[in-house]
Amino acid sequence: MLRSAALLFREKGVEATSVADVIEHAHAPRGSIYHHFPGGRPQLVEEATRGAGDFMGSMISAGLASRGPEHTMASIVGSFRDQLVATDHVAGCPVGAAAVEGPNTPGARDAAGAAFTSWEKIIADSLCERGVARDDAERGATLALSAIEGALLMCKAQRSTRPLDVVEEWLVGMMADLLGTASR
Repeated sequence: MLRSAALLFREKGVEATSVADVIEHAHAPRGSIYHHFPGGRPQLVEEATRGAGDFMGSMISAGLASRGPEHTMASIVGSFRDQLVATDHVAGCPVGAAAVEGPNTPGARDAAGAAFTSWEKIIADSLCERGVARDDAERGATLALSAIEGALLMCKAQRSTRPLDVVEEWLVGMMADLLGTASR
């Protein structure tokens, strides 16, 4: 159910996704939602956001460990680009959706904030391990995530992948510059 909720959030948004939508998408019995989530919809939204954040954090960590920052940024952007194209520019980031629509579900907004903070730390730590100064690494991580999340919103509104294309080019270059500065 958590996976179904996250998939629906990225396409419909948090507020537009009902418990009935999640049950139908997950092919789950109606009563199971309150068995697994006694706190109801707010608990479901919070846990789905946390799960999506943890999953993306794992993907970022794995990419950084195996391919490094430049390729990981390109991979993240490419994955979001593929999702946008496959859904006619509807799918975005489920964590971003929870952050934007969080006033009615403060637990989800808190989970989104924690996910963004975690992702920033993962990226910054990876850059530091490669010799980038902590301040530069932290700024680079914040810029990378802000650019990707902002580009996703622009892509959806403009029905174009151009914002992500531009962000990918700049992020790959920025990571290369940061790493080049670190090696000097």
